[in-house]
Amino acid sequence: MLSELQHFSFCRRQWALIHLEQQWAENLLTIQGLLMHEKAHSETTEKRGGKIIVRGLHVCSHRLKLTGICDVVEFDADPDGIAIHGHDGTYRVTPVEYKRGRPKEHGADALQLCAQAVCLEEMLCCDIPRGYLYYGEPRRRTEVEVSAALRGEISSMLEEIHDYRRRGHTPKVKPDSRCNACSLKEICQPAMLKNRYPSASAYIKQALSESGGET
Repeated sequence: MLSELQHFSFCRRQWALIHLEQQWAENLLTIQGLLMHEKAHSETTEKRGGKIIVRGLHVCSHRLKLTGICDVVEFDADPDGIAIHGHDGTYRVTPVEYKRGRPKEHGADALQLCAQAVCLEEMLCCDIPRGYLYYGEPRRRTEVEVSAALRGEISSMLEEIHDYRRRGHTPKVKPDSRCNACSLKEICQPAMLKNRYPSASAYIKQALSESGGET
């Protein structure tokens, strides 16, 4: 799913707990995000002058094996754009992703938005040079260039995701300040990942050594 890219970029362990182990927990931040997305995912179409606004648009990329839902896709009248079924004229395509809070230092949100653009390009046979992230606190858009660098990062990340999924592997990560805001903190137990706790194989090896190798 498109959302997996955001989870994976933010924290590979969080991604695995959600998408491999089917673990989930809510906190204030996830509830705020859910409420913010309710209108965006209403699957409605609205026309304002030369602009068509589609909410909750289902998209996919067969090439990248991606599927998901765009919060909002805007189709602006443009003579160099593409034709849209059921509407006269041609249009420029722009995805808009809604996020709670403020712009983040990490690039997880931009990756998810870029992946939406890639899906739309494949479905509509068009080029999408940019999209927008709308953050709830400043209540304004941040432009994101759908660059070659972001496209390459998405492809590399999807290879990692497919590898983890094939192996069914939940990775360890180094705990940091992001853990405090994660709704899965109590499930993940990041303090248990520190080096003072041995791996299962190391524990067994140590126990056998202390018992003289007897089983």
